Amino acid sequence: MGENSFINEFLNYLKFERHFSPHTAKCYAADLSQFCAYLSGGPAGASASFSLGPSRSATAVSSGGQPTEASIATVAVKPGVQAKLGEVDTEQVRSFLAFLGTQNYSKSTIARKLATLRSFYKFCMRRGYVQTNPLATIKTPKQDKRLPKFLDLDAINKLLATPDCNTLLGSRDRAMLEVMFSTGVRVSELVDLNFADVEMVNRTIRVRGKGKKQRTAPIGPTAIAAIQRYLELRRADARSARFDQEALFVNKHGQRLSTRSVRRKLDKYLSECGLDPTISPHTLRHSFATHMLNNGADLRSVQELLGHQSISTTQVYTHLTTPRLKAAYDDAHPRA
Repeated sequence: MGENSFINEFLNYLKFERHFSPHTAKCYAADLSQFCAYLSGGPAGASASFSLGPSRSATAVSSGGQPTEASIATVAVKPGVQAKLGEVDTEQVRSFLAFLGTQNYSKSTIARKLATLRSFYKFCMRRGYVQTNPLATIKTPKQDKRLPKFLDLDAINKLLATPDCNTLLGSRDRAMLEVMFSTGVRVSELVDLNFADVEMVNRTIRVRGKGKKQRTAPIGPTAIAAIQRYLELRRADARSARFDQEALFVNKHGQRLSTRSVRRKLDKYLSECGLDPTISPHTLRHSFATHMLNNGADLRSVQELLGHQSISTTQVYTHLTTPRLKAAYDDAHPRA
């Protein structure tokens, strides 16, 4: 086995067998890079800035089923660290976690880094690269319970009315915001949408979720109208023949939009309409779920619409629906 092969083979496994998104794989790579730095130089090494190795390309399959060149994050570590990775014991992992606790990382970030190491060593055990799992007896620390932030209807309407629908980019942005609130899709799912995924007549969209799992989601007439307006201006643009003919949402150069671009556009409109600048694209997903439950949707339906594998993930939104539950109690209980 060549130097670094444990980690880079693991990263290939995440991308091509588990179908993790490039962003998630990059986070795993960064966590493992920091752990390698810790093994190399202790706290001083892990505290220093570290970088991922140069990307390399490998043939993958795009969401539309066409071959594409996919960038794979690789981890470059000092010589000899591979051997150290294979000899890590439980105390070294505990020491690393203690170090993270001194660096002002949040509990959720430390839990994510621990999950990265747990997945990595499970992989190494299955491949026979290590004889014992150093994380077998380490428990994930309890997390602080934080309720998801969501927007009330007035704020939603204010945000959706901000883009200028008379311009191509403004109409595109209005359509994107409408789709996110209408369907609850993740921003990664939004930018992955193709023309072929939208059924205008049936008012549904085909969504490729985490792990490449597909689901069909209903979409409201207002969002459909916004998409149609965007497509009308897009077809009328003199450069449209050079645009990506598969992607639904494209940037000003006609290429598929990135998740980072969606965040930048949202930040722009939040500033223009005076809403909380900490709102993220995921807040629209939270808002979708909360409004659905507040208006009587059952938990299982919302779970399916969001593409959650476990209903426990969806249950967090029930904590945001107390006013509706209290009103239902007041209306229905004989001694309320």
